[in-house]
Amino acid sequence: MPLPDLIEIVPLDKPVRAEIAVPGSKSITNRALVLAALGEGETTMQGALWSEDTQVMVDCLRELGFMVNVDPDPEESCNRLVTVYGLGGDVPRGGTPSVPLDLFVGNAGTAARFLSAMVCLGSGAYRLHGVNRMHERPQAALFRALRQLGYRIESPNDRLPAVIHGGGPLPGAKCEVSLEQSSQFASALLLGADRGGWRITMTSAKGSREFALDGNGAGGGDGGKGIDGLDIDSRVREELPYVMMTASMRSKFRSRSRIFSIEPDASSGSYFLGAAALFEEQFPNPVRNWPTSGWQVDAEFPKYLPLPASVSRERQLGDSIMTGIAIAPFAKSVVQFTELGRLRLQECERVQALRTELTRFGARVTEAGDTLTISPSKLEDLHGAEVETYNDHRMAMCFAILGLKVAGIKIKNPACVKKTFPNFFQKLSAPPPRGLGVIILDGRGRTRLEHDDLFAS
Repeated sequence: MPLPDLIEIVPLDKPVRAEIAVPGSKSITNRALVLAALGEGETTMQGALWSEDTQVMVDCLRELGFMVNVDPDPEESCNRLVTVYGLGGDVPRGGTPSVPLDLFVGNAGTAARFLSAMVCLGSGAYRLHGVNRMHERPQAALFRALRQLGYRIESPNDRLPAVIHGGGPLPGAKCEVSLEQSSQFASALLLGADRGGWRITMTSAKGSREFALDGNGAGGGDGGKGIDGLDIDSRVREELPYVMMTASMRSKFRSRSRIFSIEPDASSGSYFLGAAALFEEQFPNPVRNWPTSGWQVDAEFPKYLPLPASVSRERQLGDSIMTGIAIAPFAKSVVQFTELGRLRLQECERVQALRTELTRFGARVTEAGDTLTISPSKLEDLHGAEVETYNDHRMAMCFAILGLKVAGIKIKNPACVKKTFPNFFQKLSAPPPRGLGVIILDGRGRTRLEHDDLFAS
């Protein structure tokens, strides 16, 4: 039975001690899929996330002609053992200019951006398209960089849908890419740089930092410790955590290891940390195997609990800042969430959405520029309401956590969590320590939903 279109979260009457397993990292999984496909021979990924975004990537790789085997993961139902057979940089299939090969990327920003660069290494024409929201999300900086490299991109508004004409590697080609709207543009180019022989300059709006990387990993910059040939100072490193993840993974895949383990998703784990913070419970991390690689910026989330006076989306946290925003009405003092501009360009206009929905419950929220300021509220001043999720998985999960404290919170379209965490509501409802033991009701009939009813498909 599918999830109802409206569910109600029943608040917990007391804190619980939990040790919850969350699925693998989406960011790592989709990068690993591309690196494995562009690599040599067979690579098996353990703990790979199996959700809408990663399934879209696997489907596209198969459409491109790569062999990808997917098997159950005995440790986690929303993970898979994925084996990719790389062809040493070859992209086996492509369409013609009159009939391009069709690639559907859904609303997966990683798939849309990474595949745009990857298909340039092929020899055919490719039409990338997705859902309406993906067609609104930015691609211009990446398309501009690919054109500088010598590739032909057809798009009337520099967004998807677009037809990309592959031309194989263009050794020594150079481009410059802006990171202002999304670091995924730079990551897309880095993933293909070895095979394309591209030399890339990345410009950061913060401090106008620049650095370059060629296909052999040779880089240059303004000093500091380098990763994979990237010579980057500490300030730039703080600004570009997802680019650093990509660079580190390139180095890992160069080792030619046949097995690659994917760690749990820190953004997904932040919801359970947020739940613990709501009850001011001081106990060890409620998430099993918290990631320690240093690749995921949201692995820093525990350092920001209890919430400090100010948190930056650009310099301190990634998507887990949304979890912090959702629980901020219960902070001890006013919290400012700053530099939120990129949230406006993701699955929905998240800054406006967060302000609108928190205000709906009686929270005191002020939006000024790219900053949200949230003042503390008493529990009796907050009330239940129906949450509009805007088809955004993180909106659904953030407000479900707030519902552990505030009675009467109902989540519209809860199945949107399938994008990254299909069994999220099953984890909430599972008895401790494997879950939080939360009662979840059908939002219309108010009957209790059982475990099998709570999977988002």
